[in-house]
Amino acid sequence: MVEAIILAGGLGTRLRDVVSGVPKSMAPVNNRPFLEYLLDYLINQGISSVVLSVGYRHEIISGHFGDRYRNLSIQYAVENEPLGTGGGIRLAMWKVTGPKALVMNGDSLFRVNYRELLEYHLKKNADATLALRKMDDTGRYGRVVMNRTRRITGFGEKSPDAGPGYINGGVYVVGKHFLMEPEFRGRFSIEKDCFERYYHSSRMFGFPSGGYFLDIGIPEDYKKACDEFAGFGD
Repeated sequence: MVEAIILAGGLGTRLRDVVSGVPKSMAPVNNRPFLEYLLDYLINQGISSVVLSVGYRHEIISGHFGDRYRNLSIQYAVENEPLGTGGGIRLAMWKVTGPKALVMNGDSLFRVNYRELLEYHLKKNADATLALRKMDDTGRYGRVVMNRTRRITGFGEKSPDAGPGYINGGVYVVGKHFLMEPEFRGRFSIEKDCFERYYHSSRMFGFPSGGYFLDIGIPEDYKKACDEFAGFGD
């Protein structure tokens, strides 16, 4: 399996009323950092190496995990200044030894079959493959549009009346070459400045999955995680 990158440097601004003083990925869920649930799932899926892209209070994360969690090897890519989701991934890519990486957000759990996702990415000879989740209401996230071959053909903006469709689930396979182009320097968004800007000129595909999905970005869903994760093993 490929190496993984987790974006773990978020501040958790919208969670400050319920969680404060730690990176969002370290928000406690049933007395465990949220990030542990992500690492457990990586291990369960056969991943043995991860790069944590960190920034805000990164010493809390490295102090908790060190360079190994269970049988998972951990490296850190530390932002000296905020680089955005794209810049954080690009920084971490320098520590990835292979030509591609599995990338995920550190504030959401999407239980995708990573092996099937990687096989699909290779079959399509893709630059980037986005794991997508079908939702009855895409308003909070915006939607991703595909054609019949599942090639991505557009992105819809967040809207209160967006209706059903596919959302970006925050799990990707990304070719290293795709982010190492000269125009990607400094701070940038993987969603806005990369995916939404280059989908028409790149081989970018969607991988629909019905796996469990939860984003803890708002207090209501953070509470939901505390209620639901008690039953999760690896």
